[in-house]
Amino acid sequence: MPAYDDATLKFYDNFAPTYVASGVGGTSRHLATFLDALRPGSKILELGCGAGRDAQAMIATGHQVDPTDGSSSIARKAEELLKIPVRVMRFEQLDARNEYDAVWANASLLHVPRPELPSILSRIWRALKPGGLHHATYKAGGCEGRDGHGRYFNYMNRDELIDAYARSGRWDIVSVNEYSGGGFDRGAQGPWVAIMAKRAS
Repeated sequence: MPAYDDATLKFYDNFAPTYVASGVGGTSRHLATFLDALRPGSKILELGCGAGRDAQAMIATGHQVDPTDGSSSIARKAEELLKIPVRVMRFEQLDARNEYDAVWANASLLHVPRPELPSILSRIWRALKPGGLHHATYKAGGCEGRDGHGRYFNYMNRDELIDAYARSGRWDIVSVNEYSGGGFDRGAQGPWVAIMAKRAS
């Protein structure tokens, strides 16, 4: 089974301008906490950079950012904002080893098919330096499915998420927070889970 969903990638390729414009509200609510935990000048890999607003904020605070997205159309839109190259890379194409101080994956790994999530998390674990920090957010729910736009979501609940990380590598879980948030469908609030973990030394 591939570690991506073809229909979901096609959605982002086809609706890139609309999707990018929908997130004008600013950076992720979790970004400040993530950045506060990093050393100055950290090398950060961003998985699923979207419009590039989080990457822009990370660069502005002096970090070295490697922004990536699985959609070529989204990546080109991010380049317009960032004025730097944005790599087109699906999660299963990540093959870095001990390279990054941190990996930021806001609202992106939630599209990984459930059976493949531990494998992708293992790739993230290997890409981090020992002690490196990882942050990700997932729509919760406990049962995989598709939204009204045909996008696949793994809808991991808190316990399932912790188990997936435990099966993917030696992580020290820093925090797991459940909260209510929206998405592309403005005004539609639902359950989310945010997890922060460090690669164990």
